[in-house]
Amino acid sequence: MNSQSQTSLSINQNDEETLKNLYREMNQAMVDRDIDTLSRIITSDSSLVHMTGYVQPIQEWFDDVASEEMKYYSWQEENIKDVVINGDTASLTGQSRVRARIWGAGPSTWPLQMKVDFVKENGQWRISNQVASTYR
Repeated sequence: MNSQSQTSLSINQNDEETLKNLYREMNQAMVDRDIDTLSRIITSDSSLVHMTGYVQPIQEWFDDVASEEMKYYSWQEENIKDVVINGDTASLTGQSRVRARIWGAGPSTWPLQMKVDFVKENGQWRISNQVASTYR
């Protein structure tokens, strides 16, 4: 492997860890109701597609988290897979057991799978879109 290939591999490994850590940071911020962190790591034009198919603008989701209309009690990571990095865009699929009360339903623990898209802006990775589903 030449030095350029090694450098590229090293950058991708660093980026992969950064993306995984952003997914983890988002989950913890949901539990902590840390809207400042969520606002920092998620783009303002982002949306969250819920299991129901509802496409929620990110600011509305922040408001629901802050007001506890969506109350996240805990999360436990089970898997992060399908990490793809393509220049300044990337995606991954995270699977976690999430205990939450969503719009009055619950609290329950769900096997929550999040397909998370990222964009690199000014050298920093940020979450640009999320699609929720369940997994087995």
